[in-house]
Amino acid sequence: MQQPELKSSASPAELLGDLHPLLEQLGSTEGMMTLADAAGLLKVPQVTTLENLVTFLNAYKSDMLLALELPSIEKAYHHACGNQTRELISLDRELGKMRIPADFASASQRIGRGQLRRLRPLRYERVAQRYLQAVEDTRAYGWHTLVYGMTLALYSVPVRQGLLNYARQTLSGFVHAAARLLRLSEKACRDLIESFCKDIPQRLETLLNSAPSSLRTV
Repeated sequence: MQQPELKSSASPAELLGDLHPLLEQLGSTEGMMTLADAAGLLKVPQVTTLENLVTFLNAYKSDMLLALELPSIEKAYHHACGNQTRELISLDRELGKMRIPADFASASQRIGRGQLRRLRPLRYERVAQRYLQAVEDTRAYGWHTLVYGMTLALYSVPVRQGLLNYARQTLSGFVHAAARLLRLSEKACRDLIESFCKDIPQRLETLLNSAPSSLRTV
């Protein structure tokens, strides 16, 4: 599957292109965690000012999004593309051994398992069915990031667009969650989202180029 070349002049929103509606549906984590819970998880002040919001977004982006979530999605995507169910389940269990706060783990598994069950009708997709069976047999946890990465592969969504969408969607969700409290205009929300997404394409190039050459999807 040939990935489109990323153009430095294109904004993150433009890079999503025609896949945006599909990606929104696949990557929805609505209701996963409140802004207050996420701030507590990241050990940053509760979001009561714009300065607090910027502090929170910086912490989430560096400590969760770039360090844990996007790499997990990328690995799950490649395992699914290669029909590597055992490796996917092993990755799932590796995440379970990490010191992930209980509230985040519970929310991630709730969202992931719900999305995974929606794939049950795809009976001929062996990776999805075996992963679902492993979760139901308590041999795997069903992390939402792994389900998302696997689903990108099932729907033949290019991994760059999928990763970019996840980053944009989660950051946007937090910004809009704070917008009413902070009385942010829609323009202010858009500007804030764009500022935090601006370097994501470059970060994705680093992530994808660090993958073993046998697993890269061009």
